[in-house]
Amino acid sequence: MFFRDALNELPLPASFNTVNNGGELMSFLESNSINLPHVLFLDLNMPRKTGFECLSEIKQNEKLKQLPVIIYSTSANPEVMDMLYNNGAQHYICKPAYFKEIKSVINTAIALSGQSKSLQPSKDKFVIQP
Repeated sequence: MFFRDALNELPLPASFNTVNNGGELMSFLESNSINLPHVLFLDLNMPRKTGFECLSEIKQNEKLKQLPVIIYSTSANPEVMDMLYNNGAQHYICKPAYFKEIKSVINTAIALSGQSKSLQPSKDKFVIQP
């Protein structure tokens, strides 16, 4: 809810879709492969399929692999971040504690994903901080 509220407060023309689990996410993406979202914010801790599994499937699928995937997670584990970078995530956001910071990182992530058109940044620019 905080994510949606933060996105709604940003001066961006954005639509917002949610799914309940990783299986639903993959079904949604596969059924909308012609009209994919401009960016996907992906949580790692989802039922049925984890964010790790979904990222792997997305990056191995010819129709989906160009989709910019931004990980949005509570984990700040550098090893996890390295693994996600190596698996093709475009950026990583460790969920901020404050609403103002949530708005800031979402705004930054959307701006960066629009500029780079699914290209992965250098590793030192992978993590987005408030």
